[in-house]
Amino acid sequence: MNTPVLVTGGTGTIGRRTVPLLVAAGRTVRVLSRGGRPEDIAPHPHVEYVRADLLADGELDPALIGGAGSALHLAGGPKGDDVATARLVRAAQAAGTVKHLVLVSVVGADAMPLGYFRAKAGAERAVMESGIGWSVLRAAQVNELLLKMVAAMRRMPLVPAPGGLRFQPVDAAAVAARLAELTLADPAGRVPDLAGPGVYTLPELAAAQRVAAGAKPRPALPVRLPGKVGRAYRAGANLTGDDARIAGRDWREFLTA
Repeated sequence: MNTPVLVTGGTGTIGRRTVPLLVAAGRTVRVLSRGGRPEDIAPHPHVEYVRADLLADGELDPALIGGAGSALHLAGGPKGDDVATARLVRAAQAAGTVKHLVLVSVVGADAMPLGYFRAKAGAERAVMESGIGWSVLRAAQVNELLLKMVAAMRRMPLVPAPGGLRFQPVDAAAVAARLAELTLADPAGRVPDLAGPGVYTLPELAAAQRVAAGAKPRPALPVRLPGKVGRAYRAGANLTGDDARIAGRDWREFLTA
């Protein structure tokens, strides 16, 4: 079957890696993006770029989704993911052609007492309660985005060391490969979480980045995370369990590459 695949956020860190995999599998892809096709992405005969903002006022036009047999929802931000996903779900329901919704979420979505995680949990509920076949993948923070965060700290004399805060970074390419696999298959429900092979504190991430860049590591400044957030991080609520799928390069391998 070669019905089009709808991809939201197809120009982002994960989307840029997922769309070519879908095309290589013989599928036509319709990318919904707030800015359309970026100048650094070459046109492709099997990829259509459509301007659409899932957080804009009003509802998403179902015509943008019509004809698509599956929808991969990658678009996200610091807030509003639950609202955006609900709008996408309503448009998919109205279009009537979508038989499979695939959502990328975050590890710990239902356990971390933070707005970002709560919004991700709300997005999951919108997909699960849509009445459409669905697959949900919770992924850890991707190496590429953590690198931007750590690099932004390079001028700081001390590296903040929030107690209990740990990361399990995963390659964006590994997340893209898993999402493409899910999108091309039948609905699978909630699948095992996806993360990289290593667990790091923020100072460890920063030190490895500086070593890879040929600079000396900076001293860490211990910071206590109070309240429910601190307890959740210390309990590892944002880390994967024993049934997770581990894939991609370790953080240090990623930096070396």
